[in-house]
Amino acid sequence: MNKLLVVGTVAFDAIETPFGKTDKILGGAATYISLAASQLGVKPAIVSVVGGDFPKEYLEMLENHTIDISGIEIIKSGKTFFWSGKYHNDMNTRDTLATELNVLADFNPKVPESYKNADVLMLGNLHPLVQLSVIEQMTEKPNLTVLDTMNFWMDNALEELKQVIAKVDVITINDEEARQLSGEYSLVTAAKKIMKMGPEYVVIKKGEHGALLFYDDQVFYAPALPLEEVFDPTGAGDTFAGGFAGYVASTGDYSYNSLKNAVIYGSSLASFCVEKFGTERMQQLNKAQVLQRLEQFKTLTQFDIQLS
Repeated sequence: MNKLLVVGTVAFDAIETPFGKTDKILGGAATYISLAASQLGVKPAIVSVVGGDFPKEYLEMLENHTIDISGIEIIKSGKTFFWSGKYHNDMNTRDTLATELNVLADFNPKVPESYKNADVLMLGNLHPLVQLSVIEQMTEKPNLTVLDTMNFWMDNALEELKQVIAKVDVITINDEEARQLSGEYSLVTAAKKIMKMGPEYVVIKKGEHGALLFYDDQVFYAPALPLEEVFDPTGAGDTFAGGFAGYVASTGDYSYNSLKNAVIYGSSLASFCVEKFGTERMQQLNKAQVLQRLEQFKTLTQFDIQLS
């Protein structure tokens, strides 16, 4: 089986949306990425850090989803990373109410020996120097390295971020971040500029408007599934990345056609994530539901047209 290594946060979130609010619940980029990837028959391994306040039952839940947690460092005297946010009525914008780095402030990732030759490396949203440290610990170059990042690092660590971008095969960012990184308004022009920085593929996430995959001079578009209710968008982008990386790891096919399928799998799994608060929906998910949703995507996107 192909190995998938996931680097990112395992954390606490407190979320408020127009549909309700939560106290501290399980969150973190690596959590969402791994739960999504585990639906596709791979056993992802997480590299992260938590404090002594992190519940044992959360770790057991991850293991029960065939996720290798041997790379999660537990600092018993420390507190787990915490983020709190409030979403506006359109669910596309949010205000950060609190960010407590805690043990993440001094995070020095340690890749387990058995995953230093991982086939697919998924770099979740973290400081670029932490992501770079993981790349440098790999004893073999992964067949595919996927980077997820955000505008915060473009504002505060751009030169370090560019070093990471130069070493990856795929970058996933949203449309606003693609424009900021490239300085271009057109997403087609933006993607071409970003590809010149290093990645062979650029994935631009557009939330409820789907995702774009750019490769060479080709563009592939995957819609987002129209949903009756969206309760919580937190983690949707990470779930997309997990579905994307998980699909590629499950097939071992790194071609453009395979990555097009990976975008569909990512979009499909992200559509589950938003249906409940936090990771709740992803924890309950089963293979039959995943396949049924993929059928819905197929129906949504396939058509016959007569060209004369």
